[in-house]
Amino acid sequence: MNKVMSRKPQTRPHHRPPTRHDTRRPGTPARGRTGTARPTGTAHPSGTARPTDLFADRLLAVLSGQRPVHWMLRHTAGAAYDDLVRLAERAPLRARGARPTVHDLGWFVPRAGALEVFARIAAGDHLRALAFRLEQSEDLRWRCTAVELATPPGRRPAGP
Repeated sequence: MNKVMSRKPQTRPHHRPPTRHDTRRPGTPARGRTGTARPTGTAHPSGTARPTDLFADRLLAVLSGQRPVHWMLRHTAGAAYDDLVRLAERAPLRARGARPTVHDLGWFVPRAGALEVFARIAAGDHLRALAFRLEQSEDLRWRCTAVELATPPGRRPAGP
């Protein structure tokens, strides 16, 4: 006796899972900003984000405790990493409630391949000042070479 089995043809191979269409990682919230602060991801006309905006976001994530300090290791040069480690130990931009946001951003070009950047950071109901210097290396990558955060009145850092 001959058996004939009718079966639907396979539409995709079963040796691997289907392609994921959502590009976000599982369990991470969508990126968005709240409040009156402007988003720092402002793009050039060419469609790429400015290095000033990227570094302001990166430094904000480290100084607010959202990212570990070693996340900035390849983005810093010289003594800037040591300064960042000392600053991040205290998590100075960690605020209860709302996440800190970049309120305003500006920069000065002292020479070609160097930017001195200032940012006003809104952390809760406080406004803080952050300054950092970016220099472009031979491989055309921007690296942070200095970082400073204004200390609020009445709280001075311990000297060496």
